[in-house]
Amino acid sequence: MQESGAYGASLAGGSFDLLGFVKQPQTVVRLLSWLCAIVVFATITAEGYPNTAVQSEEHCMYNGNDSACSYAVGIGVLAFLACVAFLVLDVYLHQTSNAKERKMIVMADLVFSGAWTFLWFVCFCLLANQWSKTADTAHVAADAARAGIAFSFFSIACWAVLAYFSLQRYQQGVSELASSYTDPAQDHSTPYPPQGYQQSPFGQNQMPGGTDYTPPNY
Repeated sequence: MQESGAYGASLAGGSFDLLGFVKQPQTVVRLLSWLCAIVVFATITAEGYPNTAVQSEEHCMYNGNDSACSYAVGIGVLAFLACVAFLVLDVYLHQTSNAKERKMIVMADLVFSGAWTFLWFVCFCLLANQWSKTADTAHVAADAARAGIAFSFFSIACWAVLAYFSLQRYQQGVSELASSYTDPAQDHSTPYPPQGYQQSPFGQNQMPGGTDYTPPNY
């Protein structure tokens, strides 16, 4: 089944409005999520492993916990790539009229956004906890550490909003498809032949050739 206006996308087949696409709330929030992901993994990659006078090896600035830095970088890189992929899918969503493809895109966006909301929450709690336990902050980039924590928190809000927008799209698509469906048993737009007995084209006492038939008397 095809529905050109399903799942919150514009009518397919028309000209693509780039300015309108960029201005829509979902695109703005997705770009903010993309920016937050860049800040998190870029700051940790660039300044998250300082050298200290005591230790010659590089360790994570969050209490020396390398797992915390690795987790934040991994989540940030995947979120960065996902934002780019879903931006492309959002453009494709406006170009296709296949309701099944639109449904799959919206559901994938909903599931991924919900999962990354939770993963960013874990990242924020982990970084904040490890930073509070960091004793030696003189030899680390404190501003970079705080930026990683702050933008992890902002990412929670951004991905939660994206999950909400995707849920709205999904509910809108389901309701639109349900309202456009017509039960064939209730559809009276097509005339049906009358049901029941239909009179024979021949008269009661007329044979097929036009001759009258008189029953014999016994």
